[in-house]
Amino acid sequence: MTDHPPYTIHALELGQMSNFIYLIHDRASNRVAVVDPAWDVPSIIASAERHGMRITDILLTHSHFDHINGVDALLNHSDAQLHLLKAEAAFWNRHADLPTLHQGGDRIKLGETDIEILHTPGHTPGSACYRLGDQVLTGDTLFVFGCGRCDLRGGDPEQMYHTLRRLGERLPGGASIRPGHNYGVTPSSTMSDQLAGNPFLHFEDCASFVEYRTHLHDRQEPYQPEPRPRRHPG
Repeated sequence: MTDHPPYTIHALELGQMSNFIYLIHDRASNRVAVVDPAWDVPSIIASAERHGMRITDILLTHSHFDHINGVDALLNHSDAQLHLLKAEAAFWNRHADLPTLHQGGDRIKLGETDIEILHTPGHTPGSACYRLGDQVLTGDTLFVFGCGRCDLRGGDPEQMYHTLRRLGERLPGGASIRPGHNYGVTPSSTMSDQLAGNPFLHFEDCASFVEYRTHLHDRQEPYQPEPRPRRHPG
């Protein structure tokens, strides 16, 4: 007998930057957590209502404008609980009295759905990924054959290097990577495909990664896979 997860994840692609907004629907309670509400809040609300869901929580992967510009409107509509990492709240410096603040490793209980919070700094100091079993919502940390920029406010390429190394070591190959933007050749991917073809996961030392991320990589639209270079005997 196959075990079915207690949740469904609905993805909306909204806005001029091809953002993915995710709705995590706990089927038992009909509660929904909206991840990174932005650009078109009426469409987010309409999707929830169409599926008979109650918006009770908002989860932020990070606080850049293109991921949070719908937060206030959604809070006004639903009185939802806002969740983000403590490090990101300090970086964002807004809504100090509203959020439930978390540390990496914390879990959010949405009805019968268990959501693990991974602290993944690099794009911003408090960037987070949200893991639900084999589904990982990666925000701007890990894209399909790419990774988030580190030259924006709060970015740190050295932190990004270590974050991506940890993700590659921690997540199983079958984990589904669901990024914050539709920048890739497919909307989502697997960790094994990323380990094989994402150039940002191919560096063995931090200095080489920083040079590539900061100076050498020209963003492609869409990002293309780059197979891991073969090792040659010395």
